[in-house]
Amino acid sequence: MHTRIPAIAAVVIALAPVVAQRATAEVVSVAGNGFEVRETAHTAAAPDKVYAEILLPAQWWSSDHTFSGSAANLVLEARAGGCWCETLTNGGSVEHLRVVLAAPGKMLRLRGALGPFQGLAVDGVMTWSVKSAVGGGTDINLAYSVGGYVKDGFDELSKAADHVLGAQMQNLKKRVDGAAADAPASRGH
Repeated sequence: MHTRIPAIAAVVIALAPVVAQRATAEVVSVAGNGFEVRETAHTAAAPDKVYAEILLPAQWWSSDHTFSGSAANLVLEARAGGCWCETLTNGGSVEHLRVVLAAPGKMLRLRGALGPFQGLAVDGVMTWSVKSAVGGGTDINLAYSVGGYVKDGFDELSKAADHVLGAQMQNLKKRVDGAAADAPASRGH
């Protein structure tokens, strides 16, 4: 039995660098009046590069989570009052979020209700921050807090938001790391 412990410890130590490079996601809190989710990742890229990629959601956001069915229709104007918007094929448009703070290379804060939250009596704040990491590279953090009224509460909605935003963080990380993310492919809505 004691011979298993060193073997297990060796596996844990060997996997530690792999786990440290993955994005993590969690529902930080959920209550009757809202929730907060947090997604994090680390990349070898510099903060300025990461920030620049965040501003190009058409390159990494999943087409499955757009109204038009194509992430190529997304645009983000990185200035106070700027829109994270989507063009629809029928000449329409969608405002997903509105920029309230743009600090190039450091932070982007937006307000609004993403996707299905738009039809609810809620508002949200999304904050992206990029920071040089000890030992090199960049730590990427995404926090999305939603508050308001939802008849059936926020438990299931918080889990769904965490799942969707966690996938987007993975797509962004792949894009920044130079891997070919499948996010921009149009797969329908």
